[in-house]
Amino acid sequence: MIAFITGATAGIGKATAELFAKNGYNIIITGRRKERLDEIAAQVKSTFKVDVLSLNFDVRNNKEVEKAVQSLSGDWRNVDVLVNNAGLAVGLSTIQDGDMDDWERMIDTNIKGLLYITRHLSPLMISHGSGHIINIGSIAGKEVYANGNVYCATKHAVDALSKSMRIDMLPYNIKVTAINPGMVETEFSVVRFKGDEDRAKKPYLGIKPLTPEDIAETIYWCASRPPHVNINDIIITPTVQANATTTFRKE
Repeated sequence: MIAFITGATAGIGKATAELFAKNGYNIIITGRRKERLDEIAAQVKSTFKVDVLSLNFDVRNNKEVEKAVQSLSGDWRNVDVLVNNAGLAVGLSTIQDGDMDDWERMIDTNIKGLLYITRHLSPLMISHGSGHIINIGSIAGKEVYANGNVYCATKHAVDALSKSMRIDMLPYNIKVTAINPGMVETEFSVVRFKGDEDRAKKPYLGIKPLTPEDIAETIYWCASRPPHVNINDIIITPTVQANATTTFRKE
């Protein structure tokens, strides 16, 4: 069994790679940070005694994605599970004050990157008549919140694409699942606030957020259902979070 995981250098992607490897999957991990990618590949291979292939590229670059997928040979072409995890939020502003570079980065990563990977990898699944595509969305793809405009829009797009993929993949015995987390403590806020770690800590003060391992366990659970069972859509939040804007915080 082979799992292909994008954005595997940290957070949910890293935890997912480790959990699939723990359960005997050979894994393909991708990311932009080659040094971290190589470190994780070596660690996973040593710890779990599975084969690991690391592919260093940027999901925003269609030519790089195509080249990486075309480089797969032998059994590595028999991908059983694709986890479209690479994604980010950058900035937090009103639409009228938005930074267009931030917008482009989110659109190119969260929507176009997911599309590029899926476009080039899904034909391999179709060719061997099975597979599972798991898209990591967000609670922001189910509702919107103040100053989240473009990020929310990209995750709404992931929600729509997941539903559309489910239809498109139906004749080929390929499952499609969307997993939409609420608050997960990863590098997410550090990236959103452009390296301001003090500001990045504030969303998690007074609450116990989800961990990357919580999401990885959910991803693996979906991937490990019987062949006739597909989990279409999941929203997962910490117990203290009711929706995108309502949390209960201890003083």
